[in-house]
Amino acid sequence: MSWQRKILRVDLTKGEITQEPLNMEWANEYIGERGLATKYLWENMDPTVDAMSPGNVLIFATGPLTGTMASTSGRYAVVTKGPLTGAIACSNSGGKFGAELKFAGYDMLILEGKSPAPVYLHINNGEVEIRPADQIWGSTVWNTEEWLKSHHQDPQMKVASIGIAGENGVRYACVVNDLHRAAGRSGVGAVMGSKNLKAIAVRGTVGVKIDKDPKAFMDVVKDTHQMLADNAGRKGLTKYGTNAMLTSMQKFGGLPTHNFQEVQFEGADKIDARAMMKPNDSGHVNLITNKACFGCTIACGRIAHIDKDHFTIVNRKEYWHASGGLEYETAFALGSVCGIDDIDAATFAGYLMNEHGMDPISFGVTLACAMELYEKGAITKEDTGGVELKFGNPEALTIMAEKTGTYEGFGQDIGLGSKRLAEKYGHPELAMVVKGQEFAGYDSRALQGMGLGYVTSNRGACHLKHDVFAEDMEDTGHTGKAKPCKDSQDNIAAIDSTGLCIFTTAAWGLGDFARQINAACEGDWSEDRVRECGERTWNLERQFNLKAGLTKADDTLPKRLLEDPVPTGTAKGNVHALDKMLPEYYELRGWGDDGVPTPDTLKRLGLS
Repeated sequence: MSWQRKILRVDLTKGEITQEPLNMEWANEYIGERGLATKYLWENMDPTVDAMSPGNVLIFATGPLTGTMASTSGRYAVVTKGPLTGAIACSNSGGKFGAELKFAGYDMLILEGKSPAPVYLHINNGEVEIRPADQIWGSTVWNTEEWLKSHHQDPQMKVASIGIAGENGVRYACVVNDLHRAAGRSGVGAVMGSKNLKAIAVRGTVGVKIDKDPKAFMDVVKDTHQMLADNAGRKGLTKYGTNAMLTSMQKFGGLPTHNFQEVQFEGADKIDARAMMKPNDSGHVNLITNKACFGCTIACGRIAHIDKDHFTIVNRKEYWHASGGLEYETAFALGSVCGIDDIDAATFAGYLMNEHGMDPISFGVTLACAMELYEKGAITKEDTGGVELKFGNPEALTIMAEKTGTYEGFGQDIGLGSKRLAEKYGHPELAMVVKGQEFAGYDSRALQGMGLGYVTSNRGACHLKHDVFAEDMEDTGHTGKAKPCKDSQDNIAAIDSTGLCIFTTAAWGLGDFARQINAACEGDWSEDRVRECGERTWNLERQFNLKAGLTKADDTLPKRLLEDPVPTGTAKGNVHALDKMLPEYYELRGWGDDGVPTPDTLKRLGLS
């Protein structure tokens, strides 16, 4: 059995640590990770509580294939109620932390209450302690991880922590593990900070065993590894990383630019994947190498460094090192959407996202919103502390990244997120969000299926919870997009529950995930059963949101995307056809016109 069958529960208010058996009935209904954590969240808290209150529950969950020989088996999820949206938050991360938690003997960590003083959690197999975090509270993620490894004299320890942003409640603060991998979206780091929990330090030597059929599991793993090895999409991710997408979106006309006012950026070729590989005028090359997470045979991660003559680090030797480089979402968010074509400035801002623990997508889109507000005169130089908050200003990008990370000056306003920022300065229509969460790097008018996925995503605007990309690239219209949106949401909810990475779908179909689960886990796991688990998860997330107070009114796009035609590119002249797509989607889901799952749907999925 690939499960450890054990949960670690920590009551931070009381300082109590308990262990309990994993509910295998639920595991058989939800697979693991995202789905299973959603079920535990639903059963362990009131969805109406404030996300930043002690009543919120924070769950770190692995999947049944986390820590196994399967490719990309380093994934874990952080599930909670998100402070950015007020909706359920499920933030997925790679690196090595998830596998280490499993190796320590635990499938899931449930954190409740609030510590009266800053603490960190130390897990060494069965030995678990809540320890004072006085010496690291107020530290960056990077310093926190270094201190913990030194203090415990264990360089193999794996650490997930928050930075100063999470401590101070920046609405999109994230949980960073392994220095530059992150459970990045929806503010899960702010929830961790609200509990006075600075870090989780894990060392595990228990390992993971496959009891059901080890030979069958190794056979399917060998086969799926080879599928990835031979796949052209995987090869592209290995060579160029995700930032190859920037070139595609620029050519297509779906690259968000200047706070989604435009869809093509004249400086795109200065921040794309090939620009990372080219020497600049002084011979410096931004990209050093690629990097893989635990068990990964894709290695899409980028490791980069900044030209030592660049204005961001001329007198700052602490940044003369290699760290996580630009991926597509960071390149768009710290580049085109803010009008920035300075690759070193964007890389430096990316460093700050990791160092201080912030979601670069939400930060960048919020900064772009602030830049538009500034250019409209709603925000002034007096508000910004003298910073010229104009599109295309790399100094403004890096200054605000640092001020937001350290929670100083106007950075506190940027830390509110786009929705609250735009409301504060009188222009709510300029917030490019769904349910309060900022868009990823795809314009909904050019990619209609992506827009529907944004609208219906349970955690707010998200590009990773559905996949209608092929259909969108083939046809800029809206017809026929609702079904692949719904079907891919169910499939991805299941995949997110396995402990494996969504990027494997470059080569694998849902049946390939089912084969691996079936070889590792008790019972018969067909593709249809796995898909139904995903659909059950999606509908339970919806139930959580409805109980939290969200309604059909939250399933919408900003006025700009519904009314202003896309100005250039393949989809020139389009607005998003949400009024036509959403009713069809609700019907396919088995939901009423109000967006509420019908009694028959809930009964069919065992949710009534």
